[in-house]
Amino acid sequence: MSKTEPTEHPARNLGLHAFLVVLSLAMILPFVWMFLMSLKTLAEVGDPDWLPAAPQWHNYVEVFHIIPFLRFMSNSLMVAGWVTLLQVITSSMAAFSFSRLNWPGRDRVFFLYLGTMMLPGLVMLLPNFENMVRFGLVDSYLGLILPGAFSAFGTFLLRQFMLGIPQALDEAAEMDGATKWQIFWNVVLPLSRPGLVTLAIFTFMGNFQSFFWPLVMTKSVDKYTLPVGLLLFDSERGQSTHLLMAGVTMSVVPLIIVFVLLQRQLISGIQIGGVKG
Repeated sequence: MSKTEPTEHPARNLGLHAFLVVLSLAMILPFVWMFLMSLKTLAEVGDPDWLPAAPQWHNYVEVFHIIPFLRFMSNSLMVAGWVTLLQVITSSMAAFSFSRLNWPGRDRVFFLYLGTMMLPGLVMLLPNFENMVRFGLVDSYLGLILPGAFSAFGTFLLRQFMLGIPQALDEAAEMDGATKWQIFWNVVLPLSRPGLVTLAIFTFMGNFQSFFWPLVMTKSVDKYTLPVGLLLFDSERGQSTHLLMAGVTMSVVPLIIVFVLLQRQLISGIQIGGVKG
């Protein structure tokens, strides 16, 4: 007696797709509202009607006339780029040490290192700020970059990838005379590329839209990052909500570009990390 294969239920699939469509709309609606708000006049901001009476495309041009938008954008890109580069380097080296090298107390140190992930970011704000004051790095690009150059999460993420790489590759490389550095650079690092890309995307997006640390660290307007610089709309021109929404809409563009270009690597990295973890 042959077993019948389970059949798909169209109603169940239809319900699942309907749920996903509703969930997608719920996530997209805030961005639609933000974009439509950026096309209104200041008098229309409080209007419950979402659609503007006449689209005010010049709002986007006016943003550049009121604040040095390109300066703020370049600051955000520069800080996020350097933090991403340094964090990928330091996390990959630490992950290699915790996953491929044997040294006394390695696992205990790793768990202590991992314990820092349990601390809220605001708890570390005051010690980090005191260190920046001590080193004279307040209101400097270096002060914005250095605290984010090290990450327990990044180390944990890359360690999981490196644990999935066969140790036999290290042994074969050592038999050929490779040093630990050569094994790290030529063997382990290329095979950890999905993890590196995933960490880079998360780090860049998180630091590009970081607000509280740049707000505390910067005093000069020319060093403001974009999230902090957009506050000028509420201080110099009152509550210019329509222009603020225009600036925020433009600030999302780099994040969308990064995600669209690297979405395959991001999904692949998360899937591989989930299987190995």
